[in-house]
Amino acid sequence: MSAGTAVNKNTVRRFQKIALFEGISFILLVFIAMPLKYWADFPLAVKYMGWLHGVLFIAYVFALIQCWTEYSWKFGRVIVFFVASLLPFAPFFVEKKLQSETH
Repeated sequence: MSAGTAVNKNTVRRFQKIALFEGISFILLVFIAMPLKYWADFPLAVKYMGWLHGVLFIAYVFALIQCWTEYSWKFGRVIVFFVASLLPFAPFFVEKKLQSETH
């Protein structure tokens, strides 16, 4: 295995982990923090969970772009993975797909 291959695999694994955490943060934001804000009058839940999710979303997009350039992914795949970041539960499918490709 060459050094370039190892870098690509590490990049994909990092993206896989970010996808998992981004998906979890999205679920927590939508199904825990938002109800706490509106039903329990606790807006700080959205403030902090929203901030965390925003940071993870940005990390997801940067990691996706890095994989696209280093791994020469097709544009359609990149678009599908990007759209997945906008839908609850979809980042888990991205993470599972990447897991099957890295093992």
